[in-house]
Amino acid sequence: MTSRRRIPRAGGPLAWLGAVVAVYLAVPVAAFLVRLATTDHAGFSQPGLFPALWISAAGATISTTLIALFGIPLAWVLARSRSRLASIAGALVYLPLAVPPLIGGILLIYLVGPYTWLGRLSGHRLTDSLAGVVLAQTFVAAPFLIVAARSAFAAEDRSFDEVAAALGHRPLARFFRVGLPGASAGIRAGLLLSWLRAFGEYGATVLLAYHPSSLPVYTYTEFSSSGLADIAAPTALALGVATVVVALARAPLRPRARLAAGLPPPAEPVRGPALPVSFDLEVRVGSFRLRAAHRAGSHRLAIVGPSGSGKSLTLRCLAGLLGPEAGRVCYGAEPVDGTPVEDRGIGYVAQGYHLLPHLDAWRQATFGVGADPGLASHWLDTLGLSGLADRLPSQMSGGQRQRLCLAQALARRPRLLLLDEPFSALDTPVRAELGRELRRLQRHAGLSTVLVTHDPAEAALLADDIVVLVGGRIEQAGSARDLHARPASPLVARLMGVPNIHAGRSGTGGRLEAAGLLFDVPTGAPPGTPVTWCVRPGCVAVRPNGAYPARLLDAADVGSHVVLEVELGAGLVLTAHVDSLPAGYGPCRVALDPAGFTVWTAPPGEAQDLAPDRAIAASSVPR
Repeated sequence: MTSRRRIPRAGGPLAWLGAVVAVYLAVPVAAFLVRLATTDHAGFSQPGLFPALWISAAGATISTTLIALFGIPLAWVLARSRSRLASIAGALVYLPLAVPPLIGGILLIYLVGPYTWLGRLSGHRLTDSLAGVVLAQTFVAAPFLIVAARSAFAAEDRSFDEVAAALGHRPLARFFRVGLPGASAGIRAGLLLSWLRAFGEYGATVLLAYHPSSLPVYTYTEFSSSGLADIAAPTALALGVATVVVALARAPLRPRARLAAGLPPPAEPVRGPALPVSFDLEVRVGSFRLRAAHRAGSHRLAIVGPSGSGKSLTLRCLAGLLGPEAGRVCYGAEPVDGTPVEDRGIGYVAQGYHLLPHLDAWRQATFGVGADPGLASHWLDTLGLSGLADRLPSQMSGGQRQRLCLAQALARRPRLLLLDEPFSALDTPVRAELGRELRRLQRHAGLSTVLVTHDPAEAALLADDIVVLVGGRIEQAGSARDLHARPASPLVARLMGVPNIHAGRSGTGGRLEAAGLLFDVPTGAPPGTPVTWCVRPGCVAVRPNGAYPARLLDAADVGSHVVLEVELGAGLVLTAHVDSLPAGYGPCRVALDPAGFTVWTAPPGEAQDLAPDRAIAASSVPR
């Protein structure tokens, strides 16, 4: 029997404070409704009441339409621009909120009044008319939509826009298909506030358009002449209209249409030309500087490095998201640094789950410009998503969303696939299966890829060329075999997953000395020089006739081989890979193949950082 998790109820001091405000807002409305129910003369038969209601509603609707037409694009620009002009425009948006509506009416008279150039040009039709009502309502109500929409646009993840650009969508299409849906909640709230504010506007309207009377102007006129006797009707109408509009605005949107006929028949990927990627980049982002150049010899490239080394920034430069100023980029022999990202024909899988929350899985997979429905169907099936085609991203697990991002990029037959940590959210079996599928595509369909990853095994599987990036610069580049056999530095060795990295020094005869032991390995440095060294696990063997006494600390059978931990000398722990489990723990002898050693001259201070008790060593179970 499963137990249902109880959701804690809101209460306490915050609830009581909120209740005070709610009561304050509700009591006047309740008092009015009691008065309306008991009065004999509400004023519904007064002449001019319903024309005034129509003027206010029509004016508010026209005003809100104009505000949406011009204000939403302005909000988009203000949310994304950091220019001085945008800052000035953003400050002006708040002006109608800062001044009393009566002052706003006076400002509008200076613009469109009877004696202004615009007033004379319009034949004095911009005052004392519906146009005047609309102008007044627009002036006071526009900030409500612009501020709400600007905040919603600013809160959007810019990566959504970048992924849409990489999928071929141009700026206007991204505005309508990415920006507007993403900010829809804020825009909807802003439209509601703008309409209600325009409908209830009095101060600017009474100065600019006393005739024809809007409902607030009519109500004030009746109150000035008759007191409370005849204003129950306009008050009731205003409350009723506001209630209906709020209810309509809060109504749920129409549910999504479900896929009626299922997915189209799958289509197999076709072979494309191999595109080795070459680049010469120089980019500064804040205080970080990326300076990296590489000429790939294969259409399968991986970029490996620690967090903050510039891997994702490099990938964004290769996609064209930083523009031509980032540096020179070539796909094959074709320079593309001057080509907009929308025209590069790439697939881009950004780090994280950048899926549009309002689109189901099928529409996500076919979102890219030129996406092939048959190929999208193939990839949804291949990635185990065909049964989830009508689900939204919020209804999917992290691994499912990650696979959907990959299907989305592949469905448009990209000539180059850019992958930023694409398997980070996948469990081990799915990760391995997807890696094999990508490798099959690379080999048999000629899929060209650039992969950013922390996993050296993943890089070795999916790339022929590997670039190790550290601090915005390329530390070393080459094949996985070269990087493992001849890492240029201890840091490269560590990033490539090489174990058994330790500190030592050049001892007698220039041979390696560590933990009180002298190894028959030349250091190439004068005696006494601090060095850092490593030995490959396959070159460490436990044998009865081994040259070095040791102690077996641990043995773990990981399936493909056995991982041993042996201790030599004073705390020097080495990892060994062997074929079978040993008979037991305790004293043993170890043989070391000098060909498996790599020695680096250690910069000042590095030997201390890699002292035996703090050595960088692989875990007994590989990760």
